[in-house]
Amino acid sequence: MASARSLGEGLAIAGIDIVYGGGGKGLMGAVADGHLAAGGRVTGVIPAILRDREHQHQSLSELIVTRDMHERKRTIYERCDAAIILPGGFGTLDELFEMLTWNQLSIHDKRIFILNTEGFYDHLIAHLRHMEEQEFLYDRVTDRICVCATPAQVLAELARIRN
Repeated sequence: MASARSLGEGLAIAGIDIVYGGGGKGLMGAVADGHLAAGGRVTGVIPAILRDREHQHQSLSELIVTRDMHERKRTIYERCDAAIILPGGFGTLDELFEMLTWNQLSIHDKRIFILNTEGFYDHLIAHLRHMEEQEFLYDRVTDRICVCATPAQVLAELARIRN
């Protein structure tokens, strides 16, 4: 949670707005809280069916309510310049792999960062490299994903690509 909040604060200080799923709990809630506390702008995108289940964040700069998950993901992708993947569950992996697939197919060229806090994604990263070694991918994993261990590393990489 501390790493997520730190990421949110750092993004706000860097002048980078956040577009995310709109929940007020968990790691993404912590990112949003840190960002808002540091004076940043946060847009939440949440399907109507999940407003209660995901405990919609109550202090967002903007809230967009969508009809379904597909519209939610499309709206987030259209409004973002890059994606930062934090530790998470099935929904997080769904969003990661859809972004990766769209990137690989040249539907977009947005940079994808994995914040690998405390090695949470080590096994997944090893599997992605295995897929690469077995030639199931069009190109190298590192061409599509930037893996960072800390929020400071994510912020440094974002600063590098913005300049």
